[in-house]
Amino acid sequence: MIIFDKVSKVYPNGVKGLDNVSLKIEQGEFVGIIGLSGAGKSTLIRSINRMHDITDGSLSVDGVDVESLKGKQLRSFRRQIGMIFQSFNLVTRTTVIKNVLTSFVPDLPFWRVLFGVFPKEMKIKSLEALDNMGILDKAYMRCDQLSGGQMQRVALARTLAQNPKIILADEPVAALDPVTARQVMDDFKKINKEMNISVLINIHHVDLALEYVDRIIGIKAGKIVYDGKASEIDNEILKEIYGGDLDKVGSSEDLLKRE
Repeated sequence: MIIFDKVSKVYPNGVKGLDNVSLKIEQGEFVGIIGLSGAGKSTLIRSINRMHDITDGSLSVDGVDVESLKGKQLRSFRRQIGMIFQSFNLVTRTTVIKNVLTSFVPDLPFWRVLFGVFPKEMKIKSLEALDNMGILDKAYMRCDQLSGGQMQRVALARTLAQNPKIILADEPVAALDPVTARQVMDDFKKINKEMNISVLINIHHVDLALEYVDRIIGIKAGKIVYDGKASEIDNEILKEIYGGDLDKVGSSEDLLKRE
């Protein structure tokens, strides 16, 4: 369980990323986080794995006070949380399998990392993760030969190889065409439902969020203005989240048909 208790985040320039946020997210939930650019979506998910430190309040994951972790404890904690980015964060000039194997680097002695010598069991886990993502046949291709959707699947396989309890995704389909975006969202849904991994997605395309996730968290100026079932979202709620202007909503034309 992830618990935000009156959490605030104020950046050095005085901007509030989060403003008195209180949330509980159960293990196995599929959550979409929506709102305008700068509303606090990325700050919310990046505070969970301490990419951003909070300013006030408390944040815990499975009973562990995240802000209290340091050094080895923090590194070990982060191993339980996968992170997916819009830009994939792959080494494109090397092979798919080598990219997935990088998930094990924190567990290896320096000499193995230096010479790229990975134990057999780590190679097997990496191949199994690629198989789960349907791209086992791409294992020995260079990443720069893949499509955007395939590269995002490699990033997902790399995350799965570390056996996470939680996956945080920061605009994971923003750089993809509509068809590929849905394929990647299918992958997230499969991971969530079949592996009981909590998935939190910061997503601009609200139509995709409503189609795939179970719960929507709407953020406006660092405050939670909606927290509930995706099936209960309507245009009045969206207007509250987006300041009354549905033109700022991804695929707003589709949403307007729900009136």
